Amino acid sequence: MSGRSESTRPYVLLSCAASIDGYIDDASDQRLLLSNEDDLDRVDAVRASCDAILVGAGTVRRDNPRLLVRSASRCAERVAAGRPESPAKVTLTAQGDLDPTARFFTAGESTRLVYCATGALEKTRERLGRLATVVDAGEPVDPGWVLTDLAVRGVRRLMVEGGGTVHAQFLAAGLADELHLVVAPFFVGDGRAPRFVGEGRFPWHPGRRARLAEARQIGDVVLLRYALSERFTDVPPPPAAHEAGGSPHSG
Repeated sequence: MSGRSESTRPYVLLSCAASIDGYIDDASDQRLLLSNEDDLDRVDAVRASCDAILVGAGTVRRDNPRLLVRSASRCAERVAAGRPESPAKVTLTAQGDLDPTARFFTAGESTRLVYCATGALEKTRERLGRLATVVDAGEPVDPGWVLTDLAVRGVRRLMVEGGGTVHAQFLAAGLADELHLVVAPFFVGDGRAPRFVGEGRFPWHPGRRARLAEARQIGDVVLLRYALSERFTDVPPPPAAHEAGGSPHSG
C-alpha cells in the first residue's frame, strides 16, 4: 500500500525525551524517567491539542502507556469543544503480539486503532477485534498509508510518541513536520539500551540542517523544538499549567 500527499496527511509532531548521550531508556526492566513533572505537564498540553497519539507496539509492550490527557481542565476544554476527553490511540504492529489487557486497550474511552501487517491481520483481529479497530496496513506496515487513512478518519494533528523504531520510520520517510526533543541532564552509557533513532538515511544531514525553532529550559531539562517541514508554523506549543498560572495535574 502506498500513496499520500502533504495536503491530505495529518500534521505530524514527534515527541521524545532522551539522555545527553541520546538514549530513550536504559537496559533494566524498570522504565527510565527522563523528564520532570513540569515537562510531563507540557506533554499533556500537547496531547490535548492533538486528534490522535501514535506509538509502536514495542512501546505498548514495554511501557504500558495509558495515552490519555491527564489534566481534568484540559479534558473539559476538549469536551466543551465537541471532542473526546482524550485523543484517539494508534499503534503499529508487524506481528500482532499485543496484550489485550494492556492499558492502551483498557484505560479511558478513546477510539483505539491498530494498524497491522497483512500477514498478522487475522490473528490480531481475533485477539483484539472487540477492543480496537484493526486495520490492514500492508506488508510491511506503510506509515505513509497509515497517515492517509488517519486523515480519512478525521485526524488533522497526530502526536507520535515513539519508540525509536517508529520515530526512525517517520523521519526517514520525510513524514514529520515538527520534533520536540527533551534532553535529560544525565548519561546512560549502555550500548544495550535503546537510542532515539538507530541507523538510517534521514532527510536532515550536514548539508541540510533541520531548523531549530525553539530552545526552552524546563526545570532541569531542555526542550529543543525543530521545524522539519514547510508545514511547520512558529506558533509555540501549548504552555504547561505552571507557565499558564495554574498547577500541574497528575493521573
